[in-house]
Amino acid sequence: MTQHAGGFRWSEEDLKVINVPQKADACEHVSQFKPVMPSAVGCEDCMKMGDPWVNLRLCMTCGHVGCCDASKNKHATKHFHATQHPVIMTFMPGEDWLFCYIHNELMK
Repeated sequence: MTQHAGGFRWSEEDLKVINVPQKADACEHVSQFKPVMPSAVGCEDCMKMGDPWVNLRLCMTCGHVGCCDASKNKHATKHFHATQHPVIMTFMPGEDWLFCYIHNELMK
């Protein structure tokens, strides 16, 4: 993992299948997921555009890596609106939470 001008980025060697964290307060959408492989080392859409991002989010349905709502492009939320994939996970080191867009619920 590295920090660069565009934002935090994982190295290719760091990418691996991510298991769904078990959360006591998880909504029913979380039980639907299987492990996912992250689609990119950073926000895949920002990387294509050459734009920076603040933090990364991982779609727990398909593995899409998008930027957070504090980022200019809000690609994780745009991905939800385009696909209706309900749950994201933080994709930042040292953080451990899920968020369900449908329930507008943070699960720690």
